[in-house]
Amino acid sequence: MDKKAIEKAKEHFGKVLEEQLARVEKIKESVEWIDYSSLKPIRIGIIGGDGIGPYISKESRSVLEYLLAGEISSGRVELATIKGLTIENRARLKKAIPDDVLEEIKACHVILKGPTTTPRKGDPWPNVESANVAMRRELDLFANVRPVRVPSEGIDWIFFRENTEGAYILGSKGTHVTEDLAVDFKVITTQGTERIARLAFNYARENGIGRVTIVTKANVVKTSDGKFLDICQRIAEEYPGIECDDWYIDIMTAKLVDPKRRTQFRVFVLPNLYGDILTDEAAEFQGGVGTAGSANIGKRYAMFEAIHGSAPRMVREGRAKYADPCSLIRAAAMLVKHIGFEDRARRLEMALEICSQFEKKLVVTGRPGGATGEEFSKYLMETLSLDDLEEQWKRYQT
Repeated sequence: MDKKAIEKAKEHFGKVLEEQLARVEKIKESVEWIDYSSLKPIRIGIIGGDGIGPYISKESRSVLEYLLAGEISSGRVELATIKGLTIENRARLKKAIPDDVLEEIKACHVILKGPTTTPRKGDPWPNVESANVAMRRELDLFANVRPVRVPSEGIDWIFFRENTEGAYILGSKGTHVTEDLAVDFKVITTQGTERIARLAFNYARENGIGRVTIVTKANVVKTSDGKFLDICQRIAEEYPGIECDDWYIDIMTAKLVDPKRRTQFRVFVLPNLYGDILTDEAAEFQGGVGTAGSANIGKRYAMFEAIHGSAPRMVREGRAKYADPCSLIRAAAMLVKHIGFEDRARRLEMALEICSQFEKKLVVTGRPGGATGEEFSKYLMETLSLDDLEEQWKRYQT
């Protein structure tokens, strides 16, 4: 037995525990939710990211500028371009988020972000941490909120994925104890679980939804997943009008494809890794990960993004202009709603459904022969301008 290796691993684990206990103390600090109605201007930072990111963020910005034209001209809303969160810059500095970029991000109230590349084995980049994971930690964006809606199939889901704990938060902090043994860490805290659970149950109560589903693997991962399940069930007792059930992640992935059961689910709350897996599966019903947006919510900051990656192959093959911007435009709709312009967000959501699920006058395929992202965004804005947009949307619902 390699006692030296064991002692080194113990030292490493001790530092991880110290960091996490310090993080718990930060969560305990009382921070009020930001009041966007009191801000002038509301500063929206736009980050292009990597690969197809700059292409789809350009189209999303065009839609935002159209949707919020009055607020931008009056100075109520301000759009800021944030450069430097590219894999080239991050690799050069060997930082998940360069310091100057993080300062620019923190000078904004909300962020609309294109996908960023996370290096993996075989890539030409150093093993820098995921920019997403770092941003969620730095800004304490504890809730990843992902809606999926397919009216024609009776699907209306919203997922509340814990964003700052679980298997991802320490993904770069694992250790090779010996050549034969590698260990990673998973973290669940009382405070982190309580706040994501309350957000999910509050959403259900405010929207008249009578059921919240907890997803874990607590039958096998007994300590951390068991803690998440126990705390969510305790929080559920504070909401007596809402039914609470729990499922294991493996069978839940099966139930989403079961047409007899899937329409019964509405609100989900789950740890980080399971939330990532389940929401990618759910997005396929809506047309794929290229169509799904995502919100990362904290009390002080919020970041909205596509749920897919940077698709570098599309850039290499010269197909970037054919990338589907719907994912980031859906995220933009969530952003607009989050900062208080619910009527505008609703119009954008209706226009997206008409264009991508019902009319389909232009279809983005990611390849020549399909529409370009620019063509689709123009089609979307033409639809947004219709005086009878809501009436058209209602006709499609029936």
